Amino acid sequence: MRYLSQIFTGAGLIGLLAIPVMMQARAKAEIQSNVTAFGSSDYPTVLNQQSFLVQPSAIADVSQATASNPADAQATQMIEQRNKATVQQSFDQWRNGTGSAFDLLAPDVTWTITGTGATAGTYRSRQALLDQVISPTSARLSTPIVPTVRGIWADGDMVIVLWDGEATARDGRAYRNTYTWYFRMKDDQVIEAIAFLDMSKFTELWTRVSPS
Repeated sequence: MRYLSQIFTGAGLIGLLAIPVMMQARAKAEIQSNVTAFGSSDYPTVLNQQSFLVQPSAIADVSQATASNPADAQATQMIEQRNKATVQQSFDQWRNGTGSAFDLLAPDVTWTITGTGATAGTYRSRQALLDQVISPTSARLSTPIVPTVRGIWADGDMVIVLWDGEATARDGRAYRNTYTWYFRMKDDQVIEAIAFLDMSKFTELWTRVSPS
């Protein structure tokens, strides 16, 4: 184990990548020794059966994988930060009553509501979503839904928002639900969305309260 310690502390990445080669050489030497000790002449066959030996091509693959393009990584990080900030701002404006997350939707957005219920399914445009889901829901409420964001995460062109919504229905009862929205974004707009929520609570609101 002493030679492994020396490699890790003294040679950095090059030493690390050299470990499999050194291990291969040692393994071959040990196999040769064992073959000689047991009196076998089938040394090439024994070597071919050692599938655990790391081949040079595998070492090259590791080296190539670790040499990622810093410029690409930085560009991806900038896109993630921008998308996250854009979504955060839209929710802040929604909470303050000066805007809405739906303002981010591209005209031809694809919005999918998961589960089963009156509004579950896929809507092929922003207008279709507003006409068939958002406006009918607002018509059942005496106060608008106020969002409280628990967290926003970005991964490439995808932004995930976990948030709680609270409002008062037209019959005076509270409406509360927890949502997770997955936004795929392009040029500061949402082009695809998947919405998860407690559909039983949402459907109960729709069933219990008639739109104004």
